[in-house]
Amino acid sequence: MTHDLPSPAAPLRIGTRGSPLALAQAHETRDRLAAAFDLSGDCFEIVPIRTTGDRITDRPLKELGGKGLFTREIESALLEGAIDIAVHSMKDMPVLQPGGLVLDTYLPREDPRDAFISPARTAIEDLAPGAVVGTSSLRRRAQILNRRPDVRVVEFRGNVQTRLRKLAEGVADCTFLAMAGLNRLGQSDVPATPIEVTAMLPAVAQGAIGIERRMDDARVAAMLAAIHDRETGERLAAERAFLAELDGSCETPIAGLAVIEGDRLRLRGEVLRPDGSQALRDERVCAISAGAETGRAMARDLLAEAGPGFFDWRG
Repeated sequence: MTHDLPSPAAPLRIGTRGSPLALAQAHETRDRLAAAFDLSGDCFEIVPIRTTGDRITDRPLKELGGKGLFTREIESALLEGAIDIAVHSMKDMPVLQPGGLVLDTYLPREDPRDAFISPARTAIEDLAPGAVVGTSSLRRRAQILNRRPDVRVVEFRGNVQTRLRKLAEGVADCTFLAMAGLNRLGQSDVPATPIEVTAMLPAVAQGAIGIERRMDDARVAAMLAAIHDRETGERLAAERAFLAELDGSCETPIAGLAVIEGDRLRLRGEVLRPDGSQALRDERVCAISAGAETGRAMARDLLAEAGPGFFDWRG
């Protein structure tokens, strides 16, 4: 496919959000493609696209319509041919893609854990009663209230830099960020303590980068196949099947993580009430090829355990 490769005159256009983290992920995608096909950086064009979620930062995500807030404009550009591929943080991605688009390429996953961020404390347990916790994540809100119902949680939106600034200004005593984001931005100076997944299960697909393409673009499909990480794909197949069966969105506190141990896959799942008053958890081990089936089965069993009243808050 040498003659079909991008060139400086006809670069491959990579769509992304414009935040520093999103741009770092787009640059990683570019660098991996360039290395795989021995191309120079000017054979690619990074195209930042401002999404609804980026424009509106003073309201909770659940009031604005869920995960599609960070993907709709980018996917529209992809469908219209304004870009050739779209790079996403997978934890932002709805479980279904618009018609004509496919999401089947993942880069090697970064650290999926959450990080506890505080200038004065190193653990959730160290917080004083009544401490103020800042987070825009319904999952993290529910998980912290499940462990520490005595703290007060406030809305804390914005990119990594914005949230760190708010923390420095004293808006909250602590917040949470993804270790993956801190690592990708090289922010080792941030006062971050990784939280083990047994203590705080991360969001489904946290730490993973996904690359979306048009279904009928055979040239791009062939290029992306060269950088796809199979293990990440196997892990996300289980996690996203679990999420899909639960009908998960930004309005649903759901956590899930799959890890591969030899020839087996271990899947942990959790669903909570938003106020943290109840949390249901499960963990299963299966063949790697059975990850998606196991994710769906786990979700169905948790739904049955929850009973008809558990999700009344979803409306």
